Amino acid sequence: MALGFIKKMFSFGKDEAEDKAKPAEVEAEAVVADPAAETESAPAEEVVEEASEAALDDGEVQPHLDEIGSRPVAPADEVALDEPAVSEPALPEGFTVAGARDAEVEISEQAKKLSWIERLRQGLARTSAQLGAQISALFTKRKLDEDTLEELEDLLIRADLGVETALRITDTLSSERYGKDVSGEDVSRIMAGEIVKVLKPVAKPLELDLSHKPHVILVVGVNGTGKTTTIGKLAAKLSRAGLKVMLAAGDTFRAAAIEQLHIWASRTGCEIVSTKLGADAAGLAYDAYEKAKTSGQDVLIIDTAGRLQNKTELMAELEKIVRVLGKLDPDAPHTVLQTLDATTGQNALNQVEIFRNVAGVSGLIMTKLDGTARGGILVAIAAKHKLPVYFIGVGEGVDDLEPFDAEDFAEAIAGLQTQKQ
Repeated sequence: MALGFIKKMFSFGKDEAEDKAKPAEVEAEAVVADPAAETESAPAEEVVEEASEAALDDGEVQPHLDEIGSRPVAPADEVALDEPAVSEPALPEGFTVAGARDAEVEISEQAKKLSWIERLRQGLARTSAQLGAQISALFTKRKLDEDTLEELEDLLIRADLGVETALRITDTLSSERYGKDVSGEDVSRIMAGEIVKVLKPVAKPLELDLSHKPHVILVVGVNGTGKTTTIGKLAAKLSRAGLKVMLAAGDTFRAAAIEQLHIWASRTGCEIVSTKLGADAAGLAYDAYEKAKTSGQDVLIIDTAGRLQNKTELMAELEKIVRVLGKLDPDAPHTVLQTLDATTGQNALNQVEIFRNVAGVSGLIMTKLDGTARGGILVAIAAKHKLPVYFIGVGEGVDDLEPFDAEDFAEAIAGLQTQKQ
């Protein structure tokens, strides 16, 4: 088959009359040249008053507007709201719009797709090489019997593929080759096929419900999993597609995280809301939502402090952020993304369990697949939790985050040459 680079384009499912009926404040200028000036303005004082007295009970949220700043959206990224749309907006690959019709368009970017597949294969090279060597050694001059199947099952479990996937692979291998000579290539082929069956149901695009503006994406995860970098990459994809994106520096415990997000905002032409170090993260989330709504942002992406899942007080703070957003919009946060570090292996399974219970995680992004020997953990997570896997990362560059493809991943981890020619 010819290798195609698939990009989905979707309509918002809204007629032009609705577009023209958008509130006037969407068209208002959202640029604040001097953060200090914003603090002294009347709207900022009203937000503080609403947050602390009326909007939220028990004084839970204490917005800090002392150092909140905004960055202007680059002119190329602005969406004209006072004229009828001439064509439907095209979202970047890996995203879709809720309720939209699918219109698959093949893009002739074969070189780019090959480049990504090659990077994926290189990223998973340690995983596939280690697994392939062990499988080849196991099946050297041996027929497939019960002892061999048991050894293979143990090998696959140690490779972080998980018990369920290991059993699927050995059962299929047994039904096809029991009592016969088996090569490492036979095992790799069957392994790739069974991994695809596990991963296919979770390889989904990230759905944006733009009937809610802003669509709020809350990004959570343990320290060091690449949350802030991932947010920057997502913002780059969305802003390139012409959507108005605001970032919120909700990791108020680390000055470096706030600075890093400001850099990403500058690179991507997105507005950013931040506050002073040590400020209340839930208050920051409140302020960011209000600003995003007022300025007509399509998407609000909120960073959060890295939390070890066994720190109950920090997890309670995350619950508070979710609760505050829910009071502003009953459906917010509309998407809760958890970043997972592929190098952590089995511990990632526990992280998903806990963050899912605390923050209602709705989808995953796997980072740091480049150079790890534990890439198989993504298969175990998919088999156990069955959460959508939206994107995977194999590097630090802005283009090193790509939509998750089950076939590409399975072939890379099994060490097979891609079938997409």
